[in-house]
Amino acid sequence: MTLSRFATRLNSFGSAPHLFWPDLQGKPSFMQMAERAATAKGLTDVDLNFPDHVKDDPALVGRRINDLGLAINGLAMRYYTNPAFKLGAFTNPDKAVRREAIDLTKRGIDAARAMGADLMTLWLGQDGFDYNFQLDYAEAWDLEIDGIREVAEHDPACRVSIEYKPDEPRAHALLRDCATTLLAIQDAGCSNLGVTLDFAHALYAGEQPAYAAHLIHRRSKLMGVHLNDGYAKRDDGLMVGAVHLRSTLELLRQIRRDGYEGALYFDTFPDASGLDPVAECETNIATVQQLLAVATRLDADNRLGEAQSRQDGVASQRIVNQALIAAA
Repeated sequence: MTLSRFATRLNSFGSAPHLFWPDLQGKPSFMQMAERAATAKGLTDVDLNFPDHVKDDPALVGRRINDLGLAINGLAMRYYTNPAFKLGAFTNPDKAVRREAIDLTKRGIDAARAMGADLMTLWLGQDGFDYNFQLDYAEAWDLEIDGIREVAEHDPACRVSIEYKPDEPRAHALLRDCATTLLAIQDAGCSNLGVTLDFAHALYAGEQPAYAAHLIHRRSKLMGVHLNDGYAKRDDGLMVGAVHLRSTLELLRQIRRDGYEGALYFDTFPDASGLDPVAECETNIATVQQLLAVATRLDADNRLGEAQSRQDGVASQRIVNQALIAAA
């Protein structure tokens, strides 16, 4: 099983604009960022935000991206068009606002299909709460499940993947961790639903990313993997392996063993500190390729499986150390 598709957060390529557009006035356009992303060696795909990045006919947007030599991995919903979404999208107390969020998502699914993609990622960060006694939890859960089910049933041929995150912008998100998200998918009961695991989100949800990925594999479908890093307190968006190199290695090895065939998406924030986004993206790709080579060596080393069967932490760390140091 090979993992050779690499996707990226398109807005990252607005970082350090003077390096690519020395005479640019104002912010780069969506297509300018796509053109810059296309210069990153090894990058194969991009994910687009909906509706932010799809202002024109979706089929036309798709062709323009393809003409750059990039594929569209999928779309990701953004619920910012209406200020009322701050109080919730699918769980908003106003029925009309809920309907607007659901219908917007359906249009996003239609746009993805028109572009030739079959993946819609839902990050429902606005669906949550900030205070005790703010929500009727039973009502909010039912609204969330009903909304997810309705958008999933809109086009059964389109995969709908839920990206969980503990908080932000709400103090508590309803779908805050792996287990809660799997429960929601079970309640919704649609075969085209799955999960997107974001490495940094899993860390600050208190999860071991490789373990969470395997639970998703066992109980649902792993439809997306977002790679990044951080200090497990917030969504830092650091480069792959910058802090948790071993956990990243373990995740990559686990998803490959479980048969994941999707793109590896870099949800990193070079724009937060003005890094060169092309160099940052290429470094992320190189890091993943090096770690996959280490994982291949570990898979060929029978000692690791034997150590794990004994739950021998000393032996397993020694074996992984040898593989990592040999890679260096």
